Amino acid sequence: MGEPLNSQTPTVESMRVGVIGVGVISQEYFDSLPSLPGLQLVAVADLDEELASTVAAAQGTVAMTVDELLASPDVDVVLNLTIPSAHIDIDCRALAAGKHVYTEKPLALAPDEARAMLSLADVKGLRVGSAPDTVLGTGVQTARQILDSGAIGHPLGASAFWVSSGHERWHPAPQFYYQPGGGPLFDMGPYYLTSLVTLLGPVVNVTGTTHRSSRQRTILTGPNVGATIPVDVDTHVTALLKHRSGVTSTITVSFEVWATRAPLLEVYGTLGTIGVPDPNTFAGDTEIFTQADPAWVVAPVSGGYANAGRGVGLADMAQAIHSGTPHRASGALAFHVLEIMDAIIRAASAETFIPLDSTIERPDPVRLGSKPEDSSTAS
Repeated sequence: MGEPLNSQTPTVESMRVGVIGVGVISQEYFDSLPSLPGLQLVAVADLDEELASTVAAAQGTVAMTVDELLASPDVDVVLNLTIPSAHIDIDCRALAAGKHVYTEKPLALAPDEARAMLSLADVKGLRVGSAPDTVLGTGVQTARQILDSGAIGHPLGASAFWVSSGHERWHPAPQFYYQPGGGPLFDMGPYYLTSLVTLLGPVVNVTGTTHRSSRQRTILTGPNVGATIPVDVDTHVTALLKHRSGVTSTITVSFEVWATRAPLLEVYGTLGTIGVPDPNTFAGDTEIFTQADPAWVVAPVSGGYANAGRGVGLADMAQAIHSGTPHRASGALAFHVLEIMDAIIRAASAETFIPLDSTIERPDPVRLGSKPEDSSTAS
C-alpha cells in the first residue's frame, strides 16, 4: 500500500495546519510547531469548545468547531490529536474535504478501517502521515547509520522492552488507555515497532502472548482522583517477530511492571551490539559494543533531525509533498505497524504464528543535522 506522490499542493508558502484535539499531547506539538519549517498553525478545534478557545488564545490562533475546521478553505492539513477511537472518522472526513492528514498513533483500531482510509487518500491524491516521528530524531537514526555501516556485522536479532505500572499514575484522564486502541501495545508499541521496522525492515509473521491482571486501576491525579477505570484490553504483551530479512526480534510492553533493569532496545549482530536510546524520545546516547572493541562506547551522533520534537514528521511530510518525494512517517509505515499489533493479538488468541499481508521498504535515513526544508523553497 503505497503513498501517493502527486499530492495536491497548497497555494500558500507554508502548509496551513488545523489541529483537532487539544488534550495533553497537543502541548508537545504546540511547543514544536513554531520552529518547524513549512508549517503554519491556523486553527484548533475540540469537542470541548471552551477548551479549544482557551488553547487558541494561548497559541495566538483561531478556535473553530470540528465541522468548521474540516470545512475551512484556510486549512491544508489536519493534525489529528484525538483519542484513538476517533482517528479514522476525523481522518476520513478531512480527506473527503480535500485535506492532507497527519494523525497521532495508532493509525486506527483495526487494519480494515485503516485500509479503507488509505484507499480514500489514494483516490483523492492526498497524503497520510502518522506518529510516531521520534524515529526521525538523532537517537534511532544514529543507530540506523551504525547498523547500515556494518559496524556490528550482519544483524541477527533485536529486543524491545517498555514497561510501567500504568498511565493512571500520571494522566488526569487515562480511561481511553484501557479501552480498544489503548493498552501498552497500541499506546506504546508503535514507538518500538516503528523503530524495529525502520532498523530491520518489514515483518512477515508474528506470534505472541497477552495477559491482564485483576488489580484495580485508580486515577491518581487531576479532577478524577480516586475514580476506578474499567480495563477492557490486555495489559502485558510479549511477541516474537520474523522480519523479511530473516532477523528475529522480540517485544514486551506492559502496564503491569513496577520496576525493571531491562534495556529499552538493542540490536544484535555477528560482530557486536547496538544499544538504541529510548524510541519514545528523539535523542539520547546510542551505544555500541563490538568484538574488536569489547566495551560499551557512546557513538558519535551521525544521523537524524537535530533538536527534533513532535511534529517533525509532519514537517517532513510537508516538504515531501512540495518536492514530490515519499515522506518518512507515512501512512503505509503506520499501517504495517498496525497490522503487526493486530496480528500479535490474534496470534495470542490462536496460539500460532500469523502472517502479515502488508510490507514496506525501510524509510530513507535522515542525514545528520538535516531539517525538513521549507516547503516554499523545496525543489
